[in-house]
Amino acid sequence: MNKMFLIASVMAVGISTQVMAAEKVSCGLNNGKKATGQPIPLGAVVGKTGPDDFSSSAQAASAYFKCVNENGGINGRPVEYTVVDDQWNPEIAAQLASKLVQDKKVVAMVGSTSFVECGANAKLYEQAGLMVIAGVGVPRECFQSKNYVPMNTGPRLATTMAAIYANKHYKAKKFVCIAPNIPGLGEWACGGVRAWGGKEGVVSETILIDPGSADASSVILQASSKNPDAIILSLSKGLLIPMLAAAEQQNLGKKIKFLAPASGYNVEVPKAIGPYWKDNFDVSLEFHPLDANTVENTNWLALMNQYGNKKDQRDTFSQAGYLSARLTTETLLKLDPAKITRASVSEALRKIVDFKSELLCRPFYIGTGKRHNANNYSRVASSTGTGWAVRSECSAVLDPELADVQLDEQQLNLRR
Repeated sequence: MNKMFLIASVMAVGISTQVMAAEKVSCGLNNGKKATGQPIPLGAVVGKTGPDDFSSSAQAASAYFKCVNENGGINGRPVEYTVVDDQWNPEIAAQLASKLVQDKKVVAMVGSTSFVECGANAKLYEQAGLMVIAGVGVPRECFQSKNYVPMNTGPRLATTMAAIYANKHYKAKKFVCIAPNIPGLGEWACGGVRAWGGKEGVVSETILIDPGSADASSVILQASSKNPDAIILSLSKGLLIPMLAAAEQQNLGKKIKFLAPASGYNVEVPKAIGPYWKDNFDVSLEFHPLDANTVENTNWLALMNQYGNKKDQRDTFSQAGYLSARLTTETLLKLDPAKITRASVSEALRKIVDFKSELLCRPFYIGTGKRHNANNYSRVASSTGTGWAVRSECSAVLDPELADVQLDEQQLNLRR
């Protein structure tokens, strides 16, 4: 295990470390001057309390904006960042978003991550002319809105990439996809495997579970009874770990390949699932490997150490929040600080067609399309028992549903 992965692992479990203390953090104007002007309101909706804690993206965005505020702000104006918890409840998500939009008058949403808020609030954001640079989009609605822009590939593409990898490397032809029974999520996420598989002679069945009360042993036995070559756990980290434990009890890992989308890519997972799954559990990645010893990955970790909390997770969704905050900050810095409004911010964000980051497989764009899924390349990593080993390089996710997105990219001269 290399130095950077050790750093990430230590911080992920909340243990204090001084390793990153000497690293110089880069953000915003980098001038070391505290911003004292009129605050610029930004917001985020996350699902923190519920079946799983889904807030690391906003944690990273918060750390980034704290750094920005200590380094000149947005040309002198500090960011006022408000994060609210929808508790995995669409009604609460709608209420909280309304307060941010109407009362706080946020000029953009940044770093949001939720299983329910896209469907609840997409119309509100469009009617308000408000752009959402989400850290992580989850259900289908997050990727079907003109004003909602997720930084991640999304569960459908991530799940599909896992299946593509299993088919290519393990010759898997029969899949079972397990996903939460949440409208616009489970059936849609697993549907990518069926859509891609229909052209490849691959079959896939879907099992939808109640994320709040599913019995892992029963679900795994149901899935294994279908005699699949591979089982894809399209679930959040807190749900897939018990599933793998149940599969291990039945020794199913010896005859069935187990995979997951990026929700399983977390520095805590390999140790949590144990040595049984060494080289036997694969996940797709939405961003750069967590242990990459590159300039921007090092900056993300150093920023989290200096401006975040020790208990904030350093996971792939944290990388997404960091990117959403960086993209928004760099966009705001190009505007006249005295004329930053919701309309001017939305217009500027839509003009982004070449946002570059080492954390991404290729440049990110927004544009004026009817929907957004710009991050549509992925790679795969396997558990080593204590960490992760990258098994493939970036490649396009072959989901037929991306046809309209690819057309937008052609019109922007972004296809290659």
